[in-house]
Amino acid sequence: MKSIIKLGNVLGLAFSGIAYAQEPILIKFSHVAAADTPKGMAAEHFKKEVEKRTKGRVKVEVFANSTLYKDKEELEALQMGSVQMLAPVAGKFGPAGAKEFEVFDLPYIFPDEEALHRVTRGPIGASLLKKLEARGMVGLTYWDAGFRVLSSNKPIRTPDEARGQKIRINSSKVNQAIVKAIGGLPQTMAFSEVYQALQTGVVDGADGNLSNLYTQKQYEVQKHITLTRHTYSGYVVVVNKAFWEKLPADLRTEVAAAIKESTDYNDKIAEEDEAKAIAAIKASGKSTIHVPSPEEKARWVKALQPVQDELAPRIGKELVDAIRKETGQAK
Repeated sequence: MKSIIKLGNVLGLAFSGIAYAQEPILIKFSHVAAADTPKGMAAEHFKKEVEKRTKGRVKVEVFANSTLYKDKEELEALQMGSVQMLAPVAGKFGPAGAKEFEVFDLPYIFPDEEALHRVTRGPIGASLLKKLEARGMVGLTYWDAGFRVLSSNKPIRTPDEARGQKIRINSSKVNQAIVKAIGGLPQTMAFSEVYQALQTGVVDGADGNLSNLYTQKQYEVQKHITLTRHTYSGYVVVVNKAFWEKLPADLRTEVAAAIKESTDYNDKIAEEDEAKAIAAIKASGKSTIHVPSPEEKARWVKALQPVQDELAPRIGKELVDAIRKETGQAK
């Protein structure tokens, strides 16, 4: 009888080990944008790709719209292992100690998407991602989200018209300098709080991309949008370093392949989404969209380019110069 009991215990342990081995590895992917933005859709695309490629051995839970963590909380949550993946705006890594990423916030350092991609998809972009490992993160890729624009309840067609306006920004020293350079009053606040702040007049306007401005319905509480396209608006997809290194090599390969596939998907829909957002905002009749004339655009560039030199020592003059050279703007 004892031998039968002993055999039963051994078999029980064996079966429980098999069950444990088959338990899927969970990736919690948290972000602050709406589910129907390019980032939100790319995160869902990544989930499907990972689960398909790993045959369910890796599961992904996507938490959109700040449902799990807000702007200020998410990087700390990633470093602590409370979530495994994030896709924050590049400049958010500055306050976390990786000031080099604030280079993406510099105004007019990327004249267009082609110049931007020479950086994000080249050696400079790769070397920046590598720097995150010292902070407990592995940088996987960049996801485009167009360029940032300015919105307000008061006209803001030229830099002079921004003077005295309270403009919401994310947590970035560069964005702070940008708003100050045009005489505005920068107001740092969590992304999830922006709509109410605009609605109640806590702030006069905001700096952000068109996709978020539309999906968060900010255009409903803003009368004017100016397509300044002054700063790159994009995300850095990162994963907790300890989690990444513990992933079995075969699964890590499949997750990396899913990230690449999702990046191609994101960048394609990001370009399409901007045009759709402009059309939908125009159709709503709630906000007027102003496209700067060549003369007005020159005034924006003249007003904001000094911020590049002002912030270069903080970010790293070598890096700023390298990007200027890569984008054909070397001084």
